[in-house]
Parts: sequence; C-alpha cells; structure tokens
Amino acid sequence: MAIAVEFINVNKRFPKANYNALENVNLSIEEGELITILGTSGCGKTTLLKMINRIFEPDSGEIRLFGSSIKDMDPVKLRRGIGYVIQQIGLFPHMTIYNNIATVPKILGWEKKRIDDRIEELFHLVNLEAKEFKARYPAQLSGGQQQRIGLARALAGDPAVMLFDEPFGAIDAINRENLQDELLKIHEKSKKTFLFVTHDINEAFKLGTRVLIMDRGKVKQFDSPKEITAHPADEFVEALIRTAGKNYILSDRGGI
Repeated sequence: MAIAVEFINVNKRFPKANYNALENVNLSIEEGELITILGTSGCGKTTLLKMINRIFEPDSGEIRLFGSSIKDMDPVKLRRGIGYVIQQIGLFPHMTIYNNIATVPKILGWEKKRIDDRIEELFHLVNLEAKEFKARYPAQLSGGQQQRIGLARALAGDPAVMLFDEPFGAIDAINRENLQDELLKIHEKSKKTFLFVTHDINEAFKLGTRVLIMDRGKVKQFDSPKEITAHPADEFVEALIRTAGKNYILSDRGGI
C-alpha cells in the first residue's frame, strides 16, 4: 500500500508560544486509512492537519504527499487536490446547493455532464435526494444537512486526501452519531485517505482505523483503537482512555 501522507522530523512553533505546536513529528499514513487525531485543546492536532494543505508551514522537517514534498508544490493547486471540511462548513449562502458542490469541478474545468454525474453520485453518497435539495440554498437546510453538503463539496473534485477539522462538533448528539455512521460508509465506498481531528475520544475510537494521540505538540501514541486500549503508551494516554468512563466498550471496528 502506498504512503499517502508522511511527516519527517516536523517542528512548528508560533510566536510567543511557550512550547512547540508540533515537536519532532514523524508518522506515515497509508493510502485508504481513516486516521483520527485526538487530543486536548492546543495539543497541535489542527496545526498538524493545516500543514498538509500548507495553511501553516513547518519551521523544519518535511511533509510528503504520495512521495512528493509538498514544499515543491503550488499551494493553490495542492489545496484543490485535497478535500477540507470544517465545523463552520462555509457553504456559500448566495449559491444553490448544486453550485456549492460544483465549485471545485468548475475551477478544475470539468465539462457540465461530468459535473452533473458527479453531483448525482455525491448526493447518493451523502444520503440526500438530489431532486429535493440541489435547487435549495444553505439557509433552507438543517445543520446536519449542511454538514452533509459540506462533505459532498469537499469530495466533489475527487481528492485523494480528505481533511476534517472537528466537522461534527456543533451537531447535536443524534445527528452526530448518524453523520459518523455515514462517514464510515463514505470512507468504505470511496477508499480515500481521511484525516479527522476531534477532541471526543468516543468519536476518535469509533471512526479511526488508527488513532493519533497528541499532547503539547508531541505524538504520544499512534495505533489501532484496540492496541491503544490494551497497551496505552503512558499515563497521559491511560488518563485519556479513563475519561470515556462507562461508555467505554470496544466496537466491531476496534474503537470505543
């Protein structure tokens, strides 16, 4: 299996910070994995994610995408080839749902039929009816529906890598669980590489084929949910697992 994303001795410190946002980070993510990135606020998980699409640049070290150093890539072209989903969604309020999803394919110069076919496919993938939703505007959708459309838009250009920065953080518990289940189905169908930031241990262990646990810029453990549960690397990881409390049960995927 090809290595999709690789961090080699990556360091980053922001001005006036007391410690590195990332400290000597080394990791390899295989193509097709769903990696969840878990840790408390300020641990470096969002910084790590934003380095993959060059929103932040490392102070030292190297990041590779499918074997090529991203510092040699045009940042705009790089970002067009990476899906990015955030909590705020960021749908364009003045554009229909169809045009929201079509944004990147249009920039990439796709023909109309290819765009239409892709949009139909994506509505099916996120479990929404195209006829019912494509002519609507974002304000006419619920929070959960908007999040699905945000996911469809991020997938529209057929990116090899998808980045998720706490996308379900503002969604109520029932919809959040439904969206998690949909995301697992979408990942299974798409076979793409997903990196998903969360501060919720239950979400991280439910979704991740492997979980990357961070604290104060350092990688504390990077392994399957089952392995982390059985063999926590240190006291920090052990304490994190304890926070799951009585809800802590292993799922079929190996998570909580």
